[in-house]
Formats: sequence, structure tokens, C-alpha cells
Amino acid sequence: MATAPKPTTAKKESSGSSIFASLTIVICIVIGILIWKFVMGHPSNFDGGDPELGHPLPGNFFGMIYKGGVIVPMLFGMFLMVIVFSIERFIVISKAAGSGSVEHFVRKIQSLLSAGSIDTAIAECDKQKGSVANVIKSGLKKYKEVETDQTMDIEQASLAIQKDIEEATSLEMPMLEQNLTIIATLVSTGTLVGLLGTVTGMIKSFAALATAGAPDQAALANGISEALINTATGISVSTVAIIMYNIFTSKIDKLTYSIDEAGFSIVQTYASTHK
Repeated sequence: MATAPKPTTAKKESSGSSIFASLTIVICIVIGILIWKFVMGHPSNFDGGDPELGHPLPGNFFGMIYKGGVIVPMLFGMFLMVIVFSIERFIVISKAAGSGSVEHFVRKIQSLLSAGSIDTAIAECDKQKGSVANVIKSGLKKYKEVETDQTMDIEQASLAIQKDIEEATSLEMPMLEQNLTIIATLVSTGTLVGLLGTVTGMIKSFAALATAGAPDQAALANGISEALINTATGISVSTVAIIMYNIFTSKIDKLTYSIDEAGFSIVQTYASTHK
């Protein structure tokens, strides 16, 4: 019963994160539509001041993007999602790492363990803060607890320490991976939505070619432009998303490795000093 509040807290944090993610997705899409409509579609970007009938002014990039069609604001919204969720994950993972270098912190904990300075190691965890320090601190506290428990042999005590570290890890680390699934999803959906815009643009181009008599040159050019703009925007979304996803998964893997390394040191130190 003593451990019951922990899952409840994790559940509340997960619920809050889900609400944040849902609101962020909606807000980003709305902002994307507003940018496309009122910035890219501003009358000053077009001949005659008409975004619907006029052509983009020569060299006007905003006007050309606006002519990319209704898929473009969706891609803008997805690009904003990548930026927002990347910033959010960067903040969360930085807090999990703590106030200093994780590698240096782990080496210091290992040194203190070798010297038998468990209390000092716990104090270092308080200084470091973050998820990594919290997990290691939990293991160190269990280390002190089993030392005073005369009913456990060395193997049982070592397993108890290891189990405590694993439980602490299972509570701390999943929060680091939240919202990464959204970034991972944007990797593929960015390309697919861009491809959808490409297809609609090509349909318009072929429709212009299919007209009786001479092809509608303006409609043909607009259709090709729409296809290329959607392709470029979709690829940009997917490229940024996959780069950020790989960066964050790499950071999480390093934190996980640091926890495993420190946890192994705690268990091994106990086993070697209590033979």
C-alpha cells in the first residue's frame, strides 16, 4: 500500500501531458491556417491585390506558398508541432539529466561507493537533482536499508537493491518518452501529407492540359507550383522531425545507460563489501 501513490502521481502527470499534447496539436494547426491565410495570402503579395485570382508578384515567396493550396496550412501546423514538441522534450530531458554533467556525476558516485561514503553519495544526488539522480538516490537509500536488515543474505539484499532501482527507473524514465511518439508520427505523416498536396497539384495540372484547344498555361503552372510547394514543405517537416527524434532518443539512451551503470555499481559494491 505504501507504493500506491506513485502510480497515481504518474497517471496524473501522464493525463496532464496528454491534455498539453492535444491542445498543442489543435493550436498549431489553427496557427498554421492563420499564417497561410493572413500572412502568405496577404493581398500585397499578389497582382491586383487578389489572392484568389491574382498571380504572385515576381519573386514573392509568400505568394507562391499561398498558391500551394489548402494542404499547405496543415503542413505549417505540423512543422509548428515539431518545433513545440522538440522544445518541450528538450526542457524535460535537460531537467532529467540534472544540474551538471551526467557522466561526471556517475563517475563521482562510483568513486564514493568505492570509498564506502554512502551518505556523501546521497548528498551528491541531492545536488545533482533530476530523474537520474532520483533513481540512484533510491538505490543508495535501499543500500543503507538492507545493510541494517539482518534477515537478508547478500544475494537477497543485492536483489532488493536492484529491484528498487528498476522500480524507480520505471517511474522516472517513461516521462522522458512522452510526446516522442508524436514527433515520430510526424516523420511519416509529413511526407504523406506533402505527397497528398503533390497529387492534388498534379491533378490540377492535368486538368489544365485536358481543356479543349490550347492548354490553360496559368492553371498548368499553378498546378505544378502547388505540387512542388507541397512536396518541399512535406519533406522539410519530415526531415526536421526525424533529426529531432534521433537527437532525443539518443539523449534518453545515454541517461538510461548512466542509470544502468550506476545501478550496477551500487549492487556490485554491496556484494563485494558484504562477503
